[in-house]
Amino acid sequence: MKWLDRLEEIFITFLIAAATLVIFVAVVHRYLSGWHLGAFQDFLLKINLSWAQELCIILFVWMAKFGAAYGVRQGIHVGVDVLVNRLNPEKRRIITIFALGACILFTGIVALLGARMVWENGLAYVLLSSLGMETGEHYEGPTTPDLEWPTWIVYLAVPLGSSLMCFRFVQVLVTFLRTGEMPHHDHGHVDGLEDELETTTVGHKS
Repeated sequence: MKWLDRLEEIFITFLIAAATLVIFVAVVHRYLSGWHLGAFQDFLLKINLSWAQELCIILFVWMAKFGAAYGVRQGIHVGVDVLVNRLNPEKRRIITIFALGACILFTGIVALLGARMVWENGLAYVLLSSLGMETGEHYEGPTTPDLEWPTWIVYLAVPLGSSLMCFRFVQVLVTFLRTGEMPHHDHGHVDGLEDELETTTVGHKS
């Protein structure tokens, strides 16, 4: 289950790569379309990339949701703990447990409400109709303006991202109950830099 500990990085890396590629292609297409390149310009003008901006917005929304879960796991969310740190250890422990419990409750509620929104916004219609069942009051749901994707696909970011965030809060709470430690991110640390320094040091010694 080690992949679960890197789930956010996997999704975020894919989303960033996809958004970068789409933006790059769209920008290059826009500039080349303005040049007098004869038949090649006519070919470029026939390519419709008006959906690129909408797709990038969707990708960044998904990035934000999974990035929030990553922030919980790494302990990089902004928090004001001046008063909490002034409390004695026992009261600090109680406040921390209460705060984590409230975060679990909040993200869990958002995940449930998001799932309901997705279900009623078209997912129910798709699933029921694909299974040959009566759709009842469920309708097909709206689509996005440019891509014409069902909006429930876009809104899936809410229940999926919030569920993952809730799961990360549960992990943090369990770890805190066992060890009394909270995830803490060292803002001066750069991933991979220590390994590079160690390799360089070993190389100089040899």
